[in-house]
Amino acid sequence: MVINKTFWKNKKVLITGHTGFKGSWLSLWLQNMGANVIGYSLPPATKPNMFEVANVSAGMESIAGDIRDIEQVTKTVSKYQPEIIIHMAAQSLVRYSYSNPVETYATNVMGTVNILDAVRQIKCVKVVVIVTSDKCYENKEWLWGYRENDPMGGHDPYSSSKGCAELVTSAYRSSFFPVKDYKVHGVAVSSVRAGNVIGGGDWSEDRLIPDIMKAFMDKRIVKIRNPNSIRPWQYVLEPLRGYLGLAERLWLHGSGFAEAWNFGPKGEDVRPVSWIIESLSEQWGEDARWELGSTQQLHEASHLKLDCSKAQNLLGWESRLDLSTTLQWIVAWYRGYQQKKNMRNLTEAEIVRYEKSEGT
Repeated sequence: MVINKTFWKNKKVLITGHTGFKGSWLSLWLQNMGANVIGYSLPPATKPNMFEVANVSAGMESIAGDIRDIEQVTKTVSKYQPEIIIHMAAQSLVRYSYSNPVETYATNVMGTVNILDAVRQIKCVKVVVIVTSDKCYENKEWLWGYRENDPMGGHDPYSSSKGCAELVTSAYRSSFFPVKDYKVHGVAVSSVRAGNVIGGGDWSEDRLIPDIMKAFMDKRIVKIRNPNSIRPWQYVLEPLRGYLGLAERLWLHGSGFAEAWNFGPKGEDVRPVSWIIESLSEQWGEDARWELGSTQQLHEASHLKLDCSKAQNLLGWESRLDLSTTLQWIVAWYRGYQQKKNMRNLTEAEIVRYEKSEGT
C-alpha cells in the first residue's frame, strides 16, 4: 500500500485524540503531507508527552475538548466542517480501566457514539475511520490470529469497551450510513484494529515501552510484570499507514471498503515481553537491567494476534518494518530526547525515513 501524498494535500481532517502518542504521530504525518489538520482532545495525560516535546501543535488547529461532551463534539464538527474524521480519542490502558471502569466506558463507548452522531447530524463528512483495538475480540487465547468477523468480547473493562465501540460503529453504519445506500448519503464508515503499537514519544503510564525507556533514562532497574506474555508488536507508523490508505479508498470507492479491518504485524514480530526487554537492554547499554515485578496481577491476555490477510489481499497493506529495526528507532528517538535535540525535526526525519523505506 502506497500513500498518495497528493490526495491528502488540503484535505480537512479532524483527528480526535491528537494529543496522544499515536495521535501526535498522525498529526505530524498529515501536516507534512499538506493536510488541513484539526485536533480535538483533552490535554496530554503525562509530563513529558510527545505532543509538547515534538511541538505537534505547530501547523494545525488544536482544540481542547472532551469526547464525552456531545455538545462540544457536535459544535466542533459543525464549525470546522471536516471531510475526513479519524477517531482516536480513547482511554487506552487496560490496568487503568480496572480502577476507572465508568470513565473507560464513557470515553470509549459514548465517545464513539458522539462522533458518529455528529456525523449523522452535520452533512460535511465523507469518511470516518474509528480506531479501536485488537483487544476488541473475545480472546480465547488461540495460537492463530483473529479475523474481522470473529466475535467481539473483552474480559476487562478496556477490552470490553473496545468491543462495544465496534458494535456501536456497526450499528451506526447499518442504521444511518448503510453500504447499500452509499450513493444517497455519501458517508463511508470503517473501524480499524491494531496490535501493540510502539515507537518513540510514548510516555503512557503502565505501558511496557514507556516503562522501559523511562527506567533506562533514569538508570533504574526495569520491573516487568508478565515477561512471558506474547504480543503483536508493531511500529507506530505501520497501522497509521493502514488508516490513511483505507481512508483514501473510502473516499474514492466508499461502500466497497466500509467495514472492519485488522492492521497487525507479521508472525515473526509476535514476540514475548522478555524478548523485547532483552533486545532493548542490549541496544541501550549502560548496564540496563530488568527484574520480575511484584505488582498485583490483574487479568491480561497472555496470547493475542491478528489475522491481517484481508488488508493484505484487498488493500495491498502489510507491516514491513521488522521488530529489530523498530526497537533501534525507538532507542534512537529517546536518545535524541535525552540529548535535548529538536524532537519535531527528529520525528519528521523519522517519518521521511519510514516513507523511503516503504516507498510510501
